[in-house]
Formats: sequence, C-alpha cells, structure tokens
Amino acid sequence: MRKTITTLLAFGLAGAQGMAAASGFAITENSASGMGNAFAGAAASAEDASTIWFNPAGMMKLQGSQVVVGLHVIHPEASFTNKGSTTASGIPLSGGNDDGGQDALVPNFYWLTGLNERTRFGLGINAPFGLRTEYDDTWVGRYHAVKTELRTLNINPSIAFQANERLALGGGIDILLVNATFTNAIDFGALLGNPQAADGFADLDADNVNGLSDLAYGFNLGLTYDLGPQTTLGLAYRSEIDIDVAGDADFSVPLAAAPVLSSGAFQHSTISAAVTLPQSLSLSIAQQLDRFTLLADITWTGWNSFDELRIRYGNPKQPDSVTTENWENSLRYSVGLDWHYSKQLTLRTGLAYDESPVPDAAHRTPRIPGNDRTWLSLGGSYVIDDAFTIDVGYSHLFVSNTGIDIENTFESSQPALAATLRGNYDSSVDILSAQLRWNY
Repeated sequence: MRKTITTLLAFGLAGAQGMAAASGFAITENSASGMGNAFAGAAASAEDASTIWFNPAGMMKLQGSQVVVGLHVIHPEASFTNKGSTTASGIPLSGGNDDGGQDALVPNFYWLTGLNERTRFGLGINAPFGLRTEYDDTWVGRYHAVKTELRTLNINPSIAFQANERLALGGGIDILLVNATFTNAIDFGALLGNPQAADGFADLDADNVNGLSDLAYGFNLGLTYDLGPQTTLGLAYRSEIDIDVAGDADFSVPLAAAPVLSSGAFQHSTISAAVTLPQSLSLSIAQQLDRFTLLADITWTGWNSFDELRIRYGNPKQPDSVTTENWENSLRYSVGLDWHYSKQLTLRTGLAYDESPVPDAAHRTPRIPGNDRTWLSLGGSYVIDDAFTIDVGYSHLFVSNTGIDIENTFESSQPALAATLRGNYDSSVDILSAQLRWNY
C-alpha cells in the first residue's frame, strides 16, 4: 500500500512545487480558465469541469461529459537583502544574499458526467497546497532554512444535485496525500563557544503515505442559486484537514563538533508532525450582460489554525523543533470580466487582492516569505470544435514590501543557536496557465 501511494504521489506531483502563489502556502492555480479573470466569480461561473474544485454544485450548469487537463507554470522571485542578521551572541552572520524562489509546474485534472437528469458526478485531482523555496547552503539565512518543500495531491470525488429550477447543491470528499522536506544548517560552533566555525546540517523528510488510514481527509460543500436568468450566486465551503506526517531526520555533524554528540542529541531519529490545514468559505456572483459577464468573489481562509510548526523526534535526547507561526485569517477579493467576442473566442481579465496570513516580520520565515499581493490577470478561451476548447491565462502578482526579523527556533533548548535573520525580500510571481477541455 505504501509503495502504491508513494508512486501515485510522485507521479501526480512530478514538478508540482514552487513558492505558493496564493496566501500562505495555498495553491489557487486550479483552473486555466479561472486564471484569466483572477478566479473572480469562481464559485458561481461554472465555466468548465474545474468547478468540481471551486464549487461542485456548478456541475449542474454543464452539459454532457467533460474532461479538463491543465498545467500551470509558476515563476516566483524572492530576493533577500541582509540588514543586520546576527548570531545569538551578536556576531554578524556570514554568507551572502540569495533568491529562494523556485520555478514550478502545477497540474490538475477534472472529469464529470451525468448520472441522471438531476444528478452529476465529478472527480478532481489537483494540488491545493504546495511550496518550495531553496537557497544556497552558505547563504546568510542558512540556520533558518535552506530547502523547504511541501507537496500535496488531493483526490476529490464530488456529486451535485438540482434541488429545483434555481437551486443546485453539491458536495465532495477530499483525500489528501502530503510530503514535506525541511533542511537547514546548524551552527555547532556556537555550542562550542565559537559561532559559525563548525556548520553542520539537518535534513528532515516526512509524509503520510503509510496506508489509507494515515491519509488526511476533509470535505467540501457548495450551492448555486439563480437570482434571475442572467445572475448566479455561488457559495462554497471547504473544511479543515488535519494532517499527521512521519519520517526521518538526518544530521551531518562536522568532526570539530564531535563533542556535541556526547549529549545524545543530533543523532539520526524518526520524526512526526501534525498541522491543521485551513477551512475556507467563498461567496461569488456572475452577472451576464449581453456579450459580457461580470464576476466578483470574496474568499475567507481560516489560517488561524496554523499556530505553530512543531517537529517531534523519536530520540528522547532531541527536544522538539518549534517555529511559532501565529497566522491570522485572511481575505481574498477579486473582480473580473469575460468578453464573449464570438462563438469561438472569449477574452478575460481580472484583478484580485490577496491578504497574507503572516502577522508581522517577527513571524515571517524564509521558508514562506509571503506578504499581501495584488493579482493582474489576462486570458481567453478558443472553441476549436464541438469537442475541444483551449483555455489560457496569465497573471502577474505584485507582492508588498516583505520585511523579516525572526529568531531561529530550530533547537529551542539551545539559546546559543538562536540566530536572528533580519532583512527584506523583493518578491513577485508570474504564472502562465493552459488547459484543454474535451466534451464527449
């Protein structure tokens, strides 16, 4: 079972990693058609089978059976400039500045079909959360982070039902596979009274793919209501998901720091961690006006569930590694416009403002150096024939000034390791999306 699930995770998320383009470490890139209007009205518009993710009730607005295959290319930049980072004893940290942004490919797949005139079934497979930042081993913030990678694969079977002429209801189950990797340098020299003289390394890797009982589960619900023949209101909810991962920690200790090992710490060990992924609620509206569709959305995400990242070690001599997050709930606002230029061509544009859940510079880490961001999006759809349609979308994300002023909490029981990273990130994100719809 573990081999089967691991293979599925590796195959489904090959390359699906990168600095998250949405707030926190959420991935919004789950539809190329939605990318074109910054996902405005996503819970109401039901443009294609990707509505399985945004609002399963929207399946009732689609005819026949449909397959959608999409791919999103994410190019983030996160350039750090050091502004006085020090060791716990006040010595300036050595090492240069670096850009932790890593390019990413994020795929998604959707399929829907009718069960009868009033009921439709759909299946979505996508990556709702993900992250990858990676820096040089010798950069100034190496004691806080070198590589951070979070990969997820969500399998989302869903069903929709037409309750009456105006109201459709939908719901689904989320089955989430998770893999996480964290690496960073350790200043063993600080433990011996000579900071930065003997760097070691920590490599932590964990997942939840031991079997079906270890996978994470959640659910989603939605409804669409036609206020009139040209106006649709959509409401969609996704539940929290509790994830428990387990894996291994490997430590590389330089010869000069061998006396540190006498304490029994920094030995190879099993690890475990638990995190609650946030719930979300979206309210959307789609208004048809002749050849135009006006779209708007507001989405609330309950990031306050992410209060800390605590890694527990099987080695009783190795205390927990704790990073205090104290994230806050966030809102995302978006407006968009679809111009139905002809029967074959639809053009799109959109604007969104996405709040960051990170409360301040003291809780921002180089693993997730995010801040508030503004989306500017363009896109379009072209109907090739009755069977095939191509969607493309592009977004540029302007990220607000991102300061960081945080202590390293990798080893909470060792004050000598509490280096302070102080500086500023200059960040932006570009996303290019494309998908193929097949109606059959």
